[in-house]
Amino acid sequence: MTKQLDTTWKMLRLTYGLVPIVAGADKFTNLLVDWKQYASPLLGNLPLSPLMMVVGVIEIVAGILVLARPRLGAYVVAAWLAAIAGNLITTGHYFDVAVRDLVMAIGAFGFAKLSEARAEAATDTRYRAAKIAVSSASSAARVLASNSISSAG
Repeated sequence: MTKQLDTTWKMLRLTYGLVPIVAGADKFTNLLVDWKQYASPLLGNLPLSPLMMVVGVIEIVAGILVLARPRLGAYVVAAWLAAIAGNLITTGHYFDVAVRDLVMAIGAFGFAKLSEARAEAATDTRYRAAKIAVSSASSAARVLASNSISSAG
């Protein structure tokens, strides 16, 4: 994989890993925003503060998953962002935020696909390296065998 693609991959990994962790942690503090305002009216009379804390834990875990297992984590974050956008649409407000979350979900899906391509490229590179090593060892064995036969005769 080229250096530019590797740099892009690292940047996306940090973005889709750290942003959910920060947003999840903020569900406990509400320093960035009062997250309860984004709750769907379909939730009825559920207590929103504990619910937001559960959401926060899910987001933190999703962010850690992106950092630890980017390919899987990116799919999880993409699905989570799409679900958040669906929730926002049910409020009848925040359509701009819903669109932003859908765009971020598409980006996370793209990151997952890039992670798959990166893993395949690494596998191909290891396969080629192993094939070269086996070929080199085989050649060396033939040379040694040839030298042994020559010196014996």
